[in-house]
Amino acid sequence: EGTPYLDPGPPPLLNEIDHAELAASLVELILLSSKLDGVNGGAEADYGRVVAEFWEDGPATESPPGHWNLVALFAAEHTGPEVGLSERLEWEIELFVALNAALHDAAIACWDAKFHYDSIRPISLIRHMGELGQSSDPDADRHHPLGLPLVPGLIELVTDASAADGERHEGIEAGLIAVYTWRGNPQNPNTQISGVGWIPAVSWLPYQHKEFITPAFPGYPSGHSTYSTAAADILEWYLGSDEIPGGPMAFEAPATQYLSFERGPREPVTLSWSTFSELADEAGRSRLWGGIHPWFDDTAGREVGRTVAERVREKLTSLSDSDER
Repeated sequence: EGTPYLDPGPPPLLNEIDHAELAASLVELILLSSKLDGVNGGAEADYGRVVAEFWEDGPATESPPGHWNLVALFAAEHTGPEVGLSERLEWEIELFVALNAALHDAAIACWDAKFHYDSIRPISLIRHMGELGQSSDPDADRHHPLGLPLVPGLIELVTDASAADGERHEGIEAGLIAVYTWRGNPQNPNTQISGVGWIPAVSWLPYQHKEFITPAFPGYPSGHSTYSTAAADILEWYLGSDEIPGGPMAFEAPATQYLSFERGPREPVTLSWSTFSELADEAGRSRLWGGIHPWFDDTAGREVGRTVAERVREKLTSLSDSDER
């Protein structure tokens, strides 16, 4: 009950008032998924798949907070005061105390909001709205005001003609809503690529591992965005610049060897970041490529993360001033 102590406000809901905004966010996710074509796609397809997996930070990984501690380790190795060992150690301890205080508070603030708003994930929204029908044409079959909007080439109503042998919706029952999207995990991800194609909207999947389709807690706001914005802001404040010391940081995903959801990338992909804010931006956007969060989860998470960082800065500054007195 009540409101979260760092309240980003409510997300769009599945109703007629919010439908246009909610539907547009899902169209964006389906569009991004349609670009994850590891068979015929180019650099954008490889980038989207790599960035979704690089920032996944799911089970058995260092998690988003751990990811940002690795960033801080890289930065600390390339900057800091040229002083004695004890003074240097004190500087590094203060850096990681500041960072992890922000990450800790980001978790509290984000999950407080998540369970207050108890929002639905894209996999459930897209499937449910696709089952309801299409919201674009009141005079066409399967109209429902809360359904998915029709977008030629991306979200379509399957007809007898389009479902015929050799046609674009072959194998999909006429009357269903179909989406052009990533097809889901292949049977052997080490050797196979799913590519993209037409599937029923009620079968849509995010670009994730088949055993971790979507996190088992509410989506709004995005944890990745909350953690990452708070961490980036704190590192910029403590180190005095948004520029990554010793940067740019880079990561190379080798061709055909890096991806775990399916084979790929087709060509080597290098992720590179010159600033902490670039890292935070990509971390937030990666969840859209992965189909885990719509844009409003991302923006709300950034808002909460910025407030967390501001409060941590104020607290640490007050403690520092108190010590000096």
